[in-house]
Amino acid sequence: MSNAFRKRALALGLACAASSPALAQNAPKIGDPPEARNTRLLGMNNLQARSAYQPVIQKQGDRYIAYVGHHGGTADTPKPVNPLNGQAEFNGTSILDVTDPKNPVYLAHIPGEEGLDEAGGAQMVRICDGKVLPKADKNIVYMLRVFGNSAHEIWNVTDPAKPALVTRLGGLKGTHKNFWECDTGIAYLVSGAPGWRVPRMTQIYDLSDPAKPVKIRDFGLHGQDPASTGFIPMYLHGAFSLGPSANRVYMGYGTNKDGMLQILDREKLLKGPPEPTAENLLYPEVGRLQLSSLMGAHTTFPMPRMPVSEFNRDKDGQTRDFVMIVNEELANECREPRQMVWFADVTVEKTPMIVSNWTVPEKSGDFCQRGGRFGSHSSNESMAPVFYKKLAMITFFNAGLRVLDVRNPYQPVEVGYFIPSITKDTYKRCVKDGEAEKCKIAIQSNNVETDDRGYIYVVDRANTGIHILELTGEARAIAGLP
Repeated sequence: MSNAFRKRALALGLACAASSPALAQNAPKIGDPPEARNTRLLGMNNLQARSAYQPVIQKQGDRYIAYVGHHGGTADTPKPVNPLNGQAEFNGTSILDVTDPKNPVYLAHIPGEEGLDEAGGAQMVRICDGKVLPKADKNIVYMLRVFGNSAHEIWNVTDPAKPALVTRLGGLKGTHKNFWECDTGIAYLVSGAPGWRVPRMTQIYDLSDPAKPVKIRDFGLHGQDPASTGFIPMYLHGAFSLGPSANRVYMGYGTNKDGMLQILDREKLLKGPPEPTAENLLYPEVGRLQLSSLMGAHTTFPMPRMPVSEFNRDKDGQTRDFVMIVNEELANECREPRQMVWFADVTVEKTPMIVSNWTVPEKSGDFCQRGGRFGSHSSNESMAPVFYKKLAMITFFNAGLRVLDVRNPYQPVEVGYFIPSITKDTYKRCVKDGEAEKCKIAIQSNNVETDDRGYIYVVDRANTGIHILELTGEARAIAGLP
């Protein structure tokens, strides 16, 4: 650990210890049962008490493997101990066998970059099988991850218990939420390229042969590019591609404010002139939706060609295209505008429009007083038929996982939820109250993913681990599960 990092961690830890009173009386308590409706906990793992961001579930042969990206450590525990080898390691990537969801088995931890929160760790992870990638070794399963704030890495995880580094793309800042097309190898890497005026933009690579990355271009909004002056548009959070057949990429800019949905022609993006001039950056754009200064675009999840039963008798428009936009809450205890889930009708791509939104009612759980963040963060990203265009899984930090019926995006309806129990590992969340700092212990359900079997995987930002769920009751019936 560097001296600077040690001093920062010590200062942060002492500040919280010195200024924080006893945990608030209304904070959740260890031993309280989870809160649930139409969901059931099957199994969990504490992930070595590491702050977790992105889970990805990959079927490898007859096994299901979970890959979990972690934020950097906390001031109190910048290097938790890995029980598998007895070594203190900076937060990185956890790998678990979840074939039996009731008994997840921790297989390996790959350390990440030194640093706290998003300045360290290895928060983002994607997986592609070499059997699918066009130019890859067909015997290898590949993992793409960020390395803290400075690089992207590709690992061989064919044996998930013995990962091996394949290659590294270094010299970057601002790494974040990537997208990797396994059938083509095209990767949209959220990066901070030298010279660009924002900490996060897009670097597009051909990773069809992961051992030999080929850069295609840098991309962002006009005003973010190195040659621009004046106004700087909000930086990228992540991309979502529908691949060559649909020929669309959906870009989400902003996190909790000044958001924007940008719809791109994928072929023009990949084959258009790469120099980041104003004309070239606008060339692939099909449409954009400028959002309010009160909301961002953390996750942009496309749901094209959805039949809307309300419009069955209409001459036109019975089937429409939608994008679900999920904002990210950043401030603790409701100290900024509420971040929510929004549904955009993008059937007319040049002029997308918001048609509905949804949030957890605050009074239903007194969530502003529970501690930590309360508001939306992300959705599941799997397009497996079991849930796609029927149910969406949304994380709401201290309000846990929320299950939405999205069959009519004009009127989304909650049909289930799950708020995990806190444990001895759950880390405090603090706010300033004048000169004092007050801390509470609260669940912070961060990201969520699903698999093709219908299991749900929720990871916690406050070090509580991964919870594996199944649906029950009405929610299970909507999915068509037995």
